[in-house]
Order: sequence, then structure tokens, then C-alpha cells
Amino acid sequence: MAGTGGPRGPVPKRSSERRRRNKESKVQTVTAITEKVDQPPGDETWHPIALDWYESLASSGQARFFEPSDWHYARYVANVMSRNLKQRAKFSAVLFASVTSAMNDLLTTEASRRRVRMEIERGSVQAEPAGVTAIADYRKRLSGKGA
Repeated sequence: MAGTGGPRGPVPKRSSERRRRNKESKVQTVTAITEKVDQPPGDETWHPIALDWYESLASSGQARFFEPSDWHYARYVANVMSRNLKQRAKFSAVLFASVTSAMNDLLTTEASRRRVRMEIERGSVQAEPAGVTAIADYRKRLSGKGA
């Protein structure tokens, strides 16, 4: 099931990559509330990976839509993530799946944001889909038959 997108189906393409023959589906633009909700501090006793993940949320594009309840949910997820990472006995796959699901609920992955038709563009850098020529050049380089 890995790579298929799970129970919600495959991950939609970015709007710039879609070619549709039927009615065009638009990416919804949502206006964030102008009052910024501050991120509660992380817990210094968390596992470093959990703390880094939690702190990275503040600079993520979707954070401007976070409400106080979202921040507290993220704190809980980071706490559970930390406990799983700190376990000395056995890493829990079930707990990992639960944390991953919760991370998707917080729109912390590109796939989860695309499913709700949210796209975050940073600066002027925009990824362009690889063209047929670029793919052919890449294959030549891999095979050693080209530049």
C-alpha cells in the first residue's frame, strides 16, 4: 500500500501539473484570520526529532491557519512521537502509524495539503514538471550514453 496514497486514494497533482478535459477544479484560496496564534513552546525533554518537527511547524506555510487547538494537538503529537522514539524495548509500528496520521491531519506533508487542495509556494522558486526531453536526457546520463 506504500506509495498509493492510502485509503484516501492517490495524491493529487499540483494545480500547475494537472491537465483536465472536463470541468477544471480550482484550488480554494482561504483567507487566514489576521490575528496570529502563537505556538506554545516545545518541551525540551522531547526526543530531538520530535522537538525539531514541532518547532518546524511555526515556519511552515499551513501554520498561519492553525488555531490554538491545532497547536495543542501538535504538542500532543510531538509528545507521542517522542515517547515512541525514546522507547528502548520495541518501536511501535501502530503508534508510528497513529502519529503519521495525526501529522497528516495537521497538513504537515505535501500529500496531505494537496488532498485538501492547499498549495504553498515559497518565494519565486517553482518546481516545473519534468518534460519528456528532460527525462530522456536523464536516462542517457544514467546509462552512460550521453552527456
